[in-house]
Amino acid sequence: MKTRRLRSAAFACGLSFCTLAATRGALAAYPPPREETWIARDVRFTTGETLAEVRLHYRTLGSPVRDAGSVVRNAILLLHGTGGSGSQFLQPQFAEQLFGAGQLLDVTKYYVILPDAIGHGGSRRSPPPATRPTRS
Repeated sequence: MKTRRLRSAAFACGLSFCTLAATRGALAAYPPPREETWIARDVRFTTGETLAEVRLHYRTLGSPVRDAGSVVRNAILLLHGTGGSGSQFLQPQFAEQLFGAGQLLDVTKYYVILPDAIGHGGSRRSPPPATRPTRS
């Protein structure tokens, strides 16, 4: 009798675990992000300083919907704190609550853009020159 109860309890725990795993998988049901880099050339700051180029890395989820004038009408730019990578929003604690069907930022409806801050993730300023001038 004791063995029977133990088996029943083990079966119930296993069933609960399987249900939890299936629910967790359903919550994460959104397409994988696409990663790209946009390059801004000859960047001039208000201080007068310039950079030859700045690489802005970003990820996108969903697809852009354009109007007759080719303007994207469903884009959402999701920014993080002052420094960091947009990939932080792909962590389960965020992504499972935001991007799935019927959720706040449902990527079947919206085109979500997750940029990296300059100096974080794949974003960076222009690379240093390949060779440095020598002093005579």
